[in-house]
Amino acid sequence: MRLSLVLSVLRPAGPVAIGVSLGFTLSLLSVTWVEEPCGPPPRPATRPHPDGGPAPPPGPANGNAARRPNAVPAALGADSWEPRVVPYRPPSPGRAAKKAVRTRYISTELGMRQRLLVGVLTSKSTLNTLGVAVNRTLAHRLERLVYFTGTRGRKVPHGMTVVTHSDERPIWNMYQTIRYLLDHYVNDFDWFFLVQDDTYTEAHRISRLVAHLSIDTHLYLGRPEEFIGGDTEGRYCYGGFGYLLSRSLLLLLQQHLESCRNDILSARPDEWLGRCIIDYTDVNCVEEHEGLHYHYFELGKNADPERETDLRFQSAFTVHPVLDPLQMYRLHKYFAQVELERTYQEIQQLQMEIQNASSLSADGDHIATWPIGIPPPFQPKTRFEVLRWDYFTEEQVYACVDGSPKCELHGADLADVADVVATAMEELNRKYQPVLHVRKQQLVNGYRRFDPTRGMEYTLDLQVEVVTQKGHSRSVTKRVHLVRPLSEVEIIPMPYVTEASRINVILPLTAHDRDYAARFLEAYAAAAFESSENAVLTFLFIYDPFEAQQVTQNDIFASVKSQITEYERKYAEVKIPWISVKTDAPSQIKVMDIISKKHPVDTLFFVAGVGTEITIDFLNRCRMNTINNWQVFFPIHFQGYNPAIAYHNQVPPTTLDLLRDMGRFDRDVFHEACFYNADYMAARTRMAGDVQENEDILETLDIYDMFIKYSNLHVFRAVEPALLQRYRHQACNPRLSEDIYHRCVQSSLEGVGSRSQLAMVLFEQEQGNST
Repeated sequence: MRLSLVLSVLRPAGPVAIGVSLGFTLSLLSVTWVEEPCGPPPRPATRPHPDGGPAPPPGPANGNAARRPNAVPAALGADSWEPRVVPYRPPSPGRAAKKAVRTRYISTELGMRQRLLVGVLTSKSTLNTLGVAVNRTLAHRLERLVYFTGTRGRKVPHGMTVVTHSDERPIWNMYQTIRYLLDHYVNDFDWFFLVQDDTYTEAHRISRLVAHLSIDTHLYLGRPEEFIGGDTEGRYCYGGFGYLLSRSLLLLLQQHLESCRNDILSARPDEWLGRCIIDYTDVNCVEEHEGLHYHYFELGKNADPERETDLRFQSAFTVHPVLDPLQMYRLHKYFAQVELERTYQEIQQLQMEIQNASSLSADGDHIATWPIGIPPPFQPKTRFEVLRWDYFTEEQVYACVDGSPKCELHGADLADVADVVATAMEELNRKYQPVLHVRKQQLVNGYRRFDPTRGMEYTLDLQVEVVTQKGHSRSVTKRVHLVRPLSEVEIIPMPYVTEASRINVILPLTAHDRDYAARFLEAYAAAAFESSENAVLTFLFIYDPFEAQQVTQNDIFASVKSQITEYERKYAEVKIPWISVKTDAPSQIKVMDIISKKHPVDTLFFVAGVGTEITIDFLNRCRMNTINNWQVFFPIHFQGYNPAIAYHNQVPPTTLDLLRDMGRFDRDVFHEACFYNADYMAARTRMAGDVQENEDILETLDIYDMFIKYSNLHVFRAVEPALLQRYRHQACNPRLSEDIYHRCVQSSLEGVGSRSQLAMVLFEQEQGNST
């Protein structure tokens, strides 16, 4: 009885115990009893390294490591991964702690380098012909492209970095080129590719080649050539087809470069460099490294790239010689088509792999979105997130930027619709031919929307004529769906800026604005004066002719000037200058002309409004978003609603917060602006010709329009949450241009309150009238 009771208790745990025992047994049987070393093998004899330490061994440092070849240098041994305890030494009590100096870029501090630099060896006679052709076919596909020449003309082609050695001797130019690379780029790039300007280079293939090479390899890769005379063992890389040099090889060569210049005599620069590398580094030119081959092709005199059938030509990294720019462009066209076809084949292969893999999932083929490889459509979670579809025809669109219900298609929108309809017809014929031929009759309906997760989506109702092989035709309506996917997102390189620049805040003030100056000064003092912000506030008092005549008896800005004096007395280190201007039409450009002449060209301006509440966060963003000779910044401030409407029969709050019921971002106002004086003067100079023909243009344009029409700078306009403005009634000057006046009126009307708030006030008024 007891035995059966014990067995009934232990029976459920029996399978668990058997499973655990079996698991331990199998794990012990699978463990190897031969202890293998985890560290690297013993290092062989080493030769000196240019940095003073031993050179890395030729083979891999650890056979058990599975890393990318360019991720970690192979020369790191076990000692490099051992943790070290750095003792803490407290600073001396009487000595000030030394301030740490950080690098400008985090990549410098982490020792990160770019992949490839290409140097083009050119001359004065070919810089403006073959050099320009190389730049147009190569520059936009590489990280860095530098041209080296002995001498050049007075005018350098636009968009090219040209280094001049001031000497036409070939050997001297090669020596100076290597010296320049060591002095300026050896710490920024892992690989250096040198090529002549009469050589076509396929950038994608060179980039893919260096992506598979280890960065610590002493590599001299190109087309090997025997030395003339045979007195030197080894082979050098022929310069006509280009050659690849590793950074580690250049560092090894650095200390011997002077000896090469003095001791080695040669007639060819590529042969001189090869002798130098072989004599002092014992590295020969190779055509193949670790299974990677350097492909090249020698082009005939009258060769046609379209008719060339040699397999070596189709797989070439470089083609030499190129006799003229036209031949360079023809080669570029051919290889661009080859790379494009290769890309299309890769896309099709990836789509097939995605489709095959999705069929094995739990949901089957339904998990694969259309088009394959494109993210699925955005799924809104609330009704406010629903993306709007815009209706269009071939001539008109029923959603306009200015709010109009219908407007004509023009420019990019017209080209977009035409391209989409043409693509739809092309795809229909590709699908149904040769059984059916489809001809477009008209676009019945068109819908499009922008999905930020995938791109522009289109739905077209096309009335088409379907023709059979026997000639029978019929008119049908076909609905098609198309997607113009977003391309690869690229980071645009921008010049370096800091938050240490001084900002000159310019506040134009008219008679209608003087009552708001006290609140502006109070907010500005709390933000800038209290924190000793690196900013200077300048008032610009604008008088009309009558007010200017009465300035000695009755100065309309006397109260503001007295407040300025009080703040200067309160903050001893603060000076608030002011400038008085007399004008009957206070346009932005006329007023800014006076300010610009009184400041240096490197001055950073912020043109503010009297209702602006300036914060330190905004001043820092003004510094970061404004780049001299590159970009100007026009922030969109948050405008508060009229408290009498937004807080009807309520006590309004003391602060203005970023809430939907408290205000809106005013996109109709372009008064606030951050820009450098040099950029303003350059745009103003371009505008001078039109001003001579029509002086009224100074009143019909504002600073924003001036930068748009008369400068090539980036005009950056974005919402600014740190720039707030309380509600105040705006007096729109009808003497300004119609467009500026319309924007002012629109801003005033929409800034009164939201639709729901206005509707509530009207509803209460109607209720009061009815009773």
